[in-house]
Formats: sequence, C-alpha cells, structure tokens
Amino acid sequence: MAKKLMIIMVNTDPRNGEELGAPFFQATVAAAMDYEVEVVCTATAGALMKKGVAEKLVVKPGSPKSVYDFIKEAHEAGVKFYCCSPNLDLFDMTKDDLIPECEGIVGGAHVIEEMMEGDCKVLTY
Repeated sequence: MAKKLMIIMVNTDPRNGEELGAPFFQATVAAAMDYEVEVVCTATAGALMKKGVAEKLVVKPGSPKSVYDFIKEAHEAGVKFYCCSPNLDLFDMTKDDLIPECEGIVGGAHVIEEMMEGDCKVLTY
C-alpha cells in the first residue's frame, strides 16, 4: 500500500474559490493519517504559491477563513507544497515570491518519477 499521496492542482482555478477547499482539506486529512503528502501547484493553481494571492481568497463568500489559512493548516499537519517551475515565468515570480509554506520548485520530471517509480498515489484537481 502506498504511503505517499501526491495531489496535483492543475485544473483548480483560484478565481473559483469553491474549488480550493477540497484539495487542501484532503491533504490535511491524509497527513493526519500519517501519509507523506505533497501538493504540487501548477498551471493556474500555481498562483496560489505566490505571496499575497491565497490571503485574498476564500472558499465561500463571507468566510473569515482565507485559502491561505487552509494552506497553513495543511502545512502544519505535515503537507509539503511545491510550485511547478514554469509557474515562475507564467506569474512573473522568483523563488523569493513564494509563500513560506512552499518547500520549493519542481519540474515535470519530479511528478512523472514519483508516479512511475515511487510508492505514490496521485490525486489530481
């Protein structure tokens, strides 16, 4: 049985707040169940790794809890967040622009290698 879960946020659009709760919630639950959890944000979802973006977003209008609060809770539970390398160019950012909870930058090879060679299950949003 796999002991690692990789959540790839590729189709999750930060402009649609209701799409953002489930991936972070499920990441937090999996980490609480002692699974190693990585969340890779790529394409439009990569913007969530940029400082100032997730703080301004909510899952539900009127909620006092920001999307960044969900990210911080997941990180505190042990979830590791990564930004996909093409997002640096896409969103005009550098490594210094990434939120502190982002462990670093990964490329497509990391994702493929984990899926093909690692003991990893992949969940895509």
